Amino acid sequence: MTITHQDTDVVRALQALADARSSVRLRAALAVGTAPDPRFVDALVERCASEPEFFVRDMLTWALTRHHVSLTLPALLRAVRSERAQARSQALHTLSKIGDRRAWPAVTRALLCDTDEEVARAAWRAGVVLVPEGEESALAEVLVSQLGRGDRETQLSLSRALVALDEVIVPALRAAMTGPDPRVRAHALATERLLRDPDAGFGFAIEEAKRVVVLGEDRQEGR
Repeated sequence: MTITHQDTDVVRALQALADARSSVRLRAALAVGTAPDPRFVDALVERCASEPEFFVRDMLTWALTRHHVSLTLPALLRAVRSERAQARSQALHTLSKIGDRRAWPAVTRALLCDTDEEVARAAWRAGVVLVPEGEESALAEVLVSQLGRGDRETQLSLSRALVALDEVIVPALRAAMTGPDPRVRAHALATERLLRDPDAGFGFAIEEAKRVVVLGEDRQEGR
């Protein structure tokens, strides 16, 4: 078999994507995205699952968006079912960037409720981008079931995802505001505040919501 100059370039690019130096991997991902080739797709998806540097992963995602969706979508849909958390989160992140709604069925309840914070956050972002018309309320109910989880950054990600769905979230939020968990109630109140006032800072909104919840509990105890 004759090995062409083009084949040699592909081999070198694939080797560079796995180089020990992050700067080399970054340049390789940039080069692959600049000159898309179907032979790179599987390697890009696989590298996303193991790449330790955020800025390189971001370039890998960009490179994937530069390839035709008919090539990237099947590979990414396989990756969201991976046992590796980073494979799932990066595939979901890339799907949200591509924005092809044929990927919507892959954004399952299991992913939206994934115990890994990065996977769940990526699923929330992908969900609000890919959700088809008429499915927003069902998505909102699943997202609301995650209120109160994680640290402040995770809670902010969830609130932003919910707010992106707009007024459809209100019934589910109102139900969460009357639940037994004060952490969930505060998060629901803060999310509604952001929905009404997008310029409000989340830190202020969540602290204010906590005070409202505590005052409400004090009034109940005083009865």
